[in-house]
Amino acid sequence: MHGDMAMLLLADSRLPAGGHAHSGGAEEAVRVGAITGPEDLARFLRGRLATAGVVTAALAAAACEVGSDPKPGRWQRLDAEADARISSPAQREASRTQGRLLVRTTRRIWPSESLETLAQAVPDGAHHPVALGAAAAAAGCEPRQAALAAAYTSVTAPATAAVRLLGLDPVLVHRLLADLAPALNDAAHEACVIQADDWSDLPAHAAPALDLLAEQHLRTEVRLFVS
Repeated sequence: MHGDMAMLLLADSRLPAGGHAHSGGAEEAVRVGAITGPEDLARFLRGRLATAGVVTAALAAAACEVGSDPKPGRWQRLDAEADARISSPAQREASRTQGRLLVRTTRRIWPSESLETLAQAVPDGAHHPVALGAAAAAAGCEPRQAALAAAYTSVTAPATAAVRLLGLDPVLVHRLLADLAPALNDAAHEACVIQADDWSDLPAHAAPALDLLAEQHLRTEVRLFVS
């Protein structure tokens, strides 16, 4: 139960780690007309979960495993695996920004060796899913709980952003998230089949549309969200 509670805290959008400032590509998708209403948003969320969501879930699960035996070299190797799976420079920058803020926050909430060694091993800021997995380990979560939290936040950020950007009915948007429950569980299950330290088989699902949206968003003058 301790791990369940920690997972809820990590996945809570009210965690003061800056997650509310990122839309996961939704802001740019709204701007170019790819998301205009609930049906478009539902497709966007499913696509994001099946690509970036699965990748982040697997990285978070692997990081949670590393957190049980944290060594600088292991953190650096895993962070490099994360970097190789993010094609867009804009997304890499956003991921490291979120990871840096998450480590800073969770070091105060759950002081631990895993977070300290991660901060020292990747001083410029670990990628967000790596930071999330390290925080999950520090909080007493299991890898599957870390994966589920990562998969969940991969869709809740754009869903919340769409409510703000389009004035959508928040109850209807939460219904869309509820419909994703089976897919979220599947993503978390898929994320945990990787053997410890055998990261060559980590998912590397590409999402070119998300990459293009991220690069366009970076060049947009008026923005509500950082990414």
